[in-house]
Amino acid sequence: MPLGGNGAGATPRERGWRPATPVDAALTLSPHRRGGGDPAWRRTPDGAIWRTCRTPEGSGTLRVVTAGAEVRAQAWGPGAQWLLETLPRLLGADDDVAGFAALLAELAGAARRDPGAARAAAFVAGLAARHPGLRIGSSLRVFEALVPAVLEQKVVGREAWRAWRWLMRKYGEPAPGPAPEGMAVAPPPEVWRAIPSWDWHRAGAEAVRARTIVNAARHAGKLETTAGSGEADRLLRALPGVGVWTSAEVRQRAHGDPDAPSVGDFHLPSIVGWALTGRKTDDAGMLELLEPFRGHRHRVVRLIELSGVRPPARGPRMAARDYRSF
Repeated sequence: MPLGGNGAGATPRERGWRPATPVDAALTLSPHRRGGGDPAWRRTPDGAIWRTCRTPEGSGTLRVVTAGAEVRAQAWGPGAQWLLETLPRLLGADDDVAGFAALLAELAGAARRDPGAARAAAFVAGLAARHPGLRIGSSLRVFEALVPAVLEQKVVGREAWRAWRWLMRKYGEPAPGPAPEGMAVAPPPEVWRAIPSWDWHRAGAEAVRARTIVNAARHAGKLETTAGSGEADRLLRALPGVGVWTSAEVRQRAHGDPDAPSVGDFHLPSIVGWALTGRKTDDAGMLELLEPFRGHRHRVVRLIELSGVRPPARGPRMAARDYRSF
């Protein structure tokens, strides 16, 4: 299937949005990018972010640029109006950045009672000052976030992203409008349910992850009703094959949950432990270190990831598996 812009001459819908405080659109939207060459996400040399989405109204392409204090957006396709209406939420209009600032100030003021938490808060406050435009936004599309999260379960990123690209190029729809070449819209749930086993294998996704996605596709309609709901974690984890890590990854993106740390990640506890204490730790240790930041634990993890602070590398990197047959 040829992918890329479908209707280069189509007239876009447009809107401008001026957030209360400046937003870094590229940084805020970057969690939706699934590796290099993601068919659903692109940044072009002019600084614009292009993103495709299967909205409740149909497929759509969104182009976002920042012009001073204003965000300008264009959208194409049946889902264009929905994409523009939900743009502020996608860019974190509901994100409680003021509450986070107040929490950091409170922790800093408690230096005598808990000097370790105060030192960690000062470090995190410095990171926040370096990235004032970071927001935790809500895409409001649960199944869209779930599929690549499942593909990323228990494998290295390169392996998961390769599977995502293969499936999107095989089963995705051409992106509406003048999208960059190679962009596509993720297929609807009924298409995911119908993908044959041999194509999952060719993509590099073994039967367990394939079954999880196919089963989730059967419940996609119900999953979408959880966007913004406190029941989201319970309903997601009720699906076979969806655990605490996958639920957190989905809620971070679809619900804009700033307090959903990715427990169960292979590298994250070591990174967080090293950044906050100079020592590696495990999941339990990571949660203990993040506890003073409750309400914003995922946000703190994002800032630490952006800091580039990492423990010394030891041993070879885990290689991506490739058991496909051609």
